[in-house]
Amino acid sequence: MSKIVMKTPLVEMDGDEMTRIIWQQIKDIVIQPFVDLKTEYFDLSLVNRDLTDDQVTVDSANRTRELGVAVKCATITPNAQRMEEYSLKKMWKSPNGTIRAILDGTVFRAPILVDGITPFVSSWKKPITIARHAYGDIYRDAEMTVSGPSTAELIVTYPNGQTQIKKIHEFSGPGIILGMHNTDESIGAFARSCFRFALDVAQDLWFATKDTISKTYDHRFKDIFQEIYNKEFQTLFEKAGISYFYTLIDDVVARVMRSEGGFVWACKNYDGDVMSDMLASACGSLAMMTSVLVSPDGKYEYEAAHGTVTRHYYRHLKGEATSTNPIATLFAWTGALRKRAQLDSLPDLEDFANRVEKASIDTIGSGMITKDLDALLDHPNKMTVNTSEFLKNIASRL
Repeated sequence: MSKIVMKTPLVEMDGDEMTRIIWQQIKDIVIQPFVDLKTEYFDLSLVNRDLTDDQVTVDSANRTRELGVAVKCATITPNAQRMEEYSLKKMWKSPNGTIRAILDGTVFRAPILVDGITPFVSSWKKPITIARHAYGDIYRDAEMTVSGPSTAELIVTYPNGQTQIKKIHEFSGPGIILGMHNTDESIGAFARSCFRFALDVAQDLWFATKDTISKTYDHRFKDIFQEIYNKEFQTLFEKAGISYFYTLIDDVVARVMRSEGGFVWACKNYDGDVMSDMLASACGSLAMMTSVLVSPDGKYEYEAAHGTVTRHYYRHLKGEATSTNPIATLFAWTGALRKRAQLDSLPDLEDFANRVEKASIDTIGSGMITKDLDALLDHPNKMTVNTSEFLKNIASRL
């Protein structure tokens, strides 16, 4: 059988621990027997990031800006324990954070729904995609402990020496202060990524903040979204038959819980962090969640929504067979292959990506599962298999 031909390579970002093992299995069992796979390989394992002073992460992100599509394996963001375990030079930053900053991207996450795994929210019939702004707010905050009676103020100093001052609070005793920021540029990039993604998937876009309370900070998000929509996207949305909807964050949560799904929900940084985990848990697990980083100028980086599955990796090192769910990582590959196919006008490659996803869902629907899905799947003839056996079943269905 002749293999499906690619034109432009994917940027391939390899990762750590058990997901690195699964990464190679996916390529060997599911992709390379059918596709003449072209990638530009970057080793983002913690060992190689330490060896290159994390330059490999920067290089992979810059190459993604040039080629347009990347696929990324889960990676380790080191803490003190990892520094000692891997004898690192320093506590390197999150690779995902570095890549997001270089691409100026927004993270879109959606559950993979299959027959037999019913969302805990009974009204949800279609996937809900969470779009998370990945800059600023409490993730780049400044915090301070106040030791006693004092006046806390916000002070902004401009290059010409002019200042803006606003009182935060008059403390009568000990307390705490939190300072947050965002930029018009980043908010605008977030808005454009959300509008473009909604057009790509032909789904309505919902956005919410708490502008009734945060009349400057959150209201700025609302205004920028509306301005960009009116100027750049309203006509495109109307032609596509989709809508843009804004409401308050507490209202949108209530609407989401009553909805049937099938829309994109744009969230500020913290909201998206929390709500994506809520969505994943309500629909099954992070192992059944897709994730794609989209830049405002249309660059894409696909990855799994979960981490490196450390516990399974240590068992693997002992020679034990593991039953680790590969679906999220496999769907990162299919998402990247599909987008590459669309950009390069390769219908055979796009069809292959679609078939792999259908074969994956059908495999679970038949009752063949990895161990993590045993408590979730309602099927009379469930059979738990290891990762390799699971992938081989998917390949056989192709």
